[in-house]
Amino acid sequence: MQNGHLLELRQVTKRFGGVTAVNRCSLELAPGRIYGLIGPNGSGKTTLFNCITGLEPHDDGEIRYKGERIDGLRAHEVARRGIGRTFQIIRVFPELTALENLLVVTWGPFDEAHRRAQELLRFVTLDRLQNEYAGNLSYGQQKLLEFARILMTDPELILLDEPAAGVNRTLLNELLEAIRNLRAQGKTVFIVEHDMKVIMDLSERIFVLNYGEKIAEGPPGLIQSDERVIEAYFGR
Repeated sequence: MQNGHLLELRQVTKRFGGVTAVNRCSLELAPGRIYGLIGPNGSGKTTLFNCITGLEPHDDGEIRYKGERIDGLRAHEVARRGIGRTFQIIRVFPELTALENLLVVTWGPFDEAHRRAQELLRFVTLDRLQNEYAGNLSYGQQKLLEFARILMTDPELILLDEPAAGVNRTLLNELLEAIRNLRAQGKTVFIVEHDMKVIMDLSERIFVLNYGEKIAEGPPGLIQSDERVIEAYFGR
């Protein structure tokens, strides 16, 4: 791990035809902290996550994890390096039970995986629903299930794409508590979120994108008062 950074992006650029979705973006994540990524709709947040996790090949720049280049790796290869992520649109297997949704992503001994799956369902307060079909769970419960599933492989870096969207306040509080517990365990969490209260309360440092460019970074208090950020969201 170079310079104490878990993840490093250097001048990362991603284009779709004539549209530049991410433009020369550089950022660094240290281990054991919670980071936020915000910006107006269409600013390139999810595209940046896709580049980091191997779902979208970037056009220029470097992506390093623990000092090693991971750009060019496929998504499953990135996941095996210790990076997990959720998606804006929930991706659960509706005809599998909650427990089975966790077991399908494992590659170790079954008994060990079964124990870990049950532990994680307790961690997100879904243990009583372990035998319920995922398709029968509420939207918020499915979000918690997807969150638990990415933890099955014990990733060091966890990318969450709008975890609070559509989740009722009770389940959201449980999710936020689980995220804080991950930090206490030494995990690094990187969150895209439109709920400003959530992102400001959780994050220790926030990056701001606008039209694919990083226009600001810093602690929540500084970001809230940054004129460039205010202009990007609200105009002059």
